[in-house]
Amino acid sequence: MSANSLAKARRRDALSAYVFLAPFAVIYATFLVYPFFKGLWISLHDWELAGSYREYIGFRNYEDLWTDTIFWKTVGNTLTFVAMTVPTMTLLALVLALAVFGQGRLKDVLRSIFFMSSVFSVSVVTLIWSMVLSADNGLLVPLFHLIGMKPVNFLGHPTLAMPSIALTTLWWGVGLPMALFLAALSQIPGELYEAAELDHASRFTVLTRITLPSIRQTVLLVLVLQIVGQFQIFGQAQLMTQGGPANRTRTLVQYIYETSFHDWQVGYATAMSFGLFVLMFGFTMLQLWLGRKGDE
Repeated sequence: MSANSLAKARRRDALSAYVFLAPFAVIYATFLVYPFFKGLWISLHDWELAGSYREYIGFRNYEDLWTDTIFWKTVGNTLTFVAMTVPTMTLLALVLALAVFGQGRLKDVLRSIFFMSSVFSVSVVTLIWSMVLSADNGLLVPLFHLIGMKPVNFLGHPTLAMPSIALTTLWWGVGLPMALFLAALSQIPGELYEAAELDHASRFTVLTRITLPSIRQTVLLVLVLQIVGQFQIFGQAQLMTQGGPANRTRTLVQYIYETSFHDWQVGYATAMSFGLFVLMFGFTMLQLWLGRKGDE
């Protein structure tokens, strides 16, 4: 083939690649790139949700964040929630995956049961757990009466409200990471376990020397997905406690929603959204860096 023909073939292949990439590029730019920079532009304005009042104020919205006590309170609440749920969710999903991995009718049923909660909507989940945790006629009230104690108002307690929301989230969301771990476990070569059995390796040795190193990338994936997802908690706190008591469970996304749709301060709410983006991006990059450092 001549050089001219080879160049034409390369241009034709490049054109075909651009044609196939074009739909994705258009969708990505329309729904991700443009909204990102549009949001950045809005955050530099005193922008109302309704009406035409849009005054350019520069970085004043970001400056106001430093003195907004409610903003920092919601950041602290969100970080507390993330600390409660991300490690626990990852560990619980891994334990459940190890427990139900393999063949057997009972394990098939258990896998379905554990994953079933993940298909519920947030409204259904919060309704179920509000009924369980209610101090008036909740499902736990007879148990408190049985042991002679006064029923505890979990969702109205300053200390127990956030752990209650975390427990609800764990019950709701453990199915997906468990499924990811099950998929990773199924990819481990059986020869490794056979060799370990011939060497009379203990279960702990098999777990730490074969299983966990083999699914390391999946553990990292689950951690990143959980960090991104749990930072955006909104529905559980909004529907179960409305941010109470005394702002103890008001999360950052909830505060952004209230600022934008209740107070109509879209510019200020967008600035908070970029603060949330920085938090998620920073923790995600830290987790990826720790994962790569561990691989090295």
